[in-house]
Amino acid sequence: MTKLTFFTLIVLATSISFIFLETPPKSYYHTLFISDSFSDNSSIANHLYTLTKRPHVAGSQANADAAAYVLSIFTSCNIPSHVTSYDVSLTYPVSRSLTLKSSEKTIKFGLFQEIYDGDPYAEVANEVLPTFHAYARSGTATGPVVYANYGRVEDYATLREMGVNVSNTVVLARYGKIYRGDIVHNAHAVGAIGVLIFTDKKDYGGKKWFPDDKWMPPSGVQVGSVYDGIGDPTTPGWPSTGECERLSDDEVDEGGNVPLIPSLPISWADGDAIIRTIGGKVANVDWQGGKDSPIYRVGPGPAIANLSYEGQQVISTIQNVIAVIEGEEEPDRFVILGNHRDAWTFGAVDPNSGTASLLEIAQRLKKLQKRGWRPRRTIILCNWDAEEYGLIGSTEWVEENREMLAARVVAYLNVDCAVQAGDFRASATPQLDELIIQASQQVQDPDNSSQTIYQSWLASGNDTTVKLGRLGGAGSDYAAFVQHIGSPALDMSFGEGYPAYHSMYDDFVWMKKFGDPMFHRHVAAASIWGLVALRLADDEVLPFNYLSYAYELQKSAEHLEAEISDKGFSLVPLYASIEKLRKAATRIKNDIKALKAKRSRASVRELNDRLIMTERAFTDRDGLSSRTWYKHLIYAPAKHDDYGSNSFPGISDAIENAKSLNSSDSWHSVQHEVWRVARAITQASLVLSGRLT
Repeated sequence: MTKLTFFTLIVLATSISFIFLETPPKSYYHTLFISDSFSDNSSIANHLYTLTKRPHVAGSQANADAAAYVLSIFTSCNIPSHVTSYDVSLTYPVSRSLTLKSSEKTIKFGLFQEIYDGDPYAEVANEVLPTFHAYARSGTATGPVVYANYGRVEDYATLREMGVNVSNTVVLARYGKIYRGDIVHNAHAVGAIGVLIFTDKKDYGGKKWFPDDKWMPPSGVQVGSVYDGIGDPTTPGWPSTGECERLSDDEVDEGGNVPLIPSLPISWADGDAIIRTIGGKVANVDWQGGKDSPIYRVGPGPAIANLSYEGQQVISTIQNVIAVIEGEEEPDRFVILGNHRDAWTFGAVDPNSGTASLLEIAQRLKKLQKRGWRPRRTIILCNWDAEEYGLIGSTEWVEENREMLAARVVAYLNVDCAVQAGDFRASATPQLDELIIQASQQVQDPDNSSQTIYQSWLASGNDTTVKLGRLGGAGSDYAAFVQHIGSPALDMSFGEGYPAYHSMYDDFVWMKKFGDPMFHRHVAAASIWGLVALRLADDEVLPFNYLSYAYELQKSAEHLEAEISDKGFSLVPLYASIEKLRKAATRIKNDIKALKAKRSRASVRELNDRLIMTERAFTDRDGLSSRTWYKHLIYAPAKHDDYGSNSFPGISDAIENAKSLNSSDSWHSVQHEVWRVARAITQASLVLSGRLT
């Protein structure tokens, strides 16, 4: 008997058991939700095919058409739905050019992605925007080229040690390790006048490439944003609604989140051609390319690059599609599922594998409602716009609804790229760890019907427990929920990274041939995503475990202690606050056990409010000292890598600043940040305990 048959029999047996009962338990509907009879991989495939017929960048008519399609599916599921629009600042390319002049010849680069023979998207390929970086600085940069590896802070430290002066040069960096916007910002900080970012064959290429294999073709270019902020750059902290207040261009520049030097993304073929012209010292072994690559040298020059870019900034209308299933008993408690819709090109993986899965969830919920299910709490399905530019759609919505969301959100569950390539992965705020594991134990592995997702997830690691990431980075739409208002949150996918990322080859053909040919992974993504949502919406007592949080904070504190053990700082207040949280988490587990013996609506509500609001207590109204939009003192992006995650980000920022300034005041600020975090954790323990001092 296969696992699939086993799950089906459970549903049949449970259905028979409750045939004479007026209201089956919620668990019955949860089992039904993940059953084979409720899932439809052909429907998911059709959703993805429809969503990816044309390139649909934010602000385009094609993306508005995609929003209309999402809305039509939500409404066909009898879910009350609406569109919330914002008028936001977006940028588009007008012109760009790149030449490289050496003593031997001048190379003029075409900067285009090739259409392959038989490409079914050839007729709409002209709708793909020319390769560019969103929010890149318009201007021209002419200078010798310096190769800077991945463009990290530590890479520039290596160049300094090698005696390489980056001032007044054009930096060539390969994409990877950090966010592309930080590559540009880091280059500007060391005096570079322009940046070229290429997708190195070592990271993205193969012996064969798309459409014959999954790898990026030589002409493939990864586009994307280089904006380091979150939300519309002209409305930081408030929504872009109607005739709202907006910052001027100069004020946006002063904010420090938009680049101040021009940049361009280029292919690995063009990157290879430039590498071959660079002289100087040989780069370190870990800076070298893959097999058959030339020797990578750091420069500068002797060839001279001339990079030119002109962009257009416009106020464009974006559309979030919102669907609401109101809860029967606690309509003012929100479980939110979110995925963005806009794509740089066709977006089969990023993001519409997630959109197709979200639409599958909506259709399954319709089936549950026909069987009599009603959620205890309100479920909200959100399809965001303009995520690619800087998490704009979700951020504007959170900023517009900040107070209500801060008071009512149970958790935010994010899926961006539901299916990339690889095993199941999840990141979350720690109180959700146990719930995610439980859900993964109930859903069948899409690649092996004899085991669950949990079993394959466990086997993919080198430990006795599954590895869960944290949500400190700003890589997707969970950022505003976690880092701005302090909501428990989850982000999940199958795989982490894929070769066609942000290129015109991320289309339905790539997904059908290499990503998920039978769309079984899409089905599994919808199952586990929806099951977590159902548990949060229906369980009488919320399935949060703050002991996981206390354990995670303890580990982070120990890592921090190892970093600053010789600096004379005291982490005693931090450890003391974590111990208070651990005791409060233990007490609330006992409170839950006592509640099960004698329940009342008021006592359940009070306990759940403590579980919800504890995450909010990790935020501080003043935010991080140099990045005030980020309010969460436990999780926020690394200062020089927007995709990177830091525990205790305020402490990390203070340590970095102190190492740079090496003054008594700067080192004193580190201790101050330790106290700030300790106070936040203490507040969280008080909220969790539900007792006044």
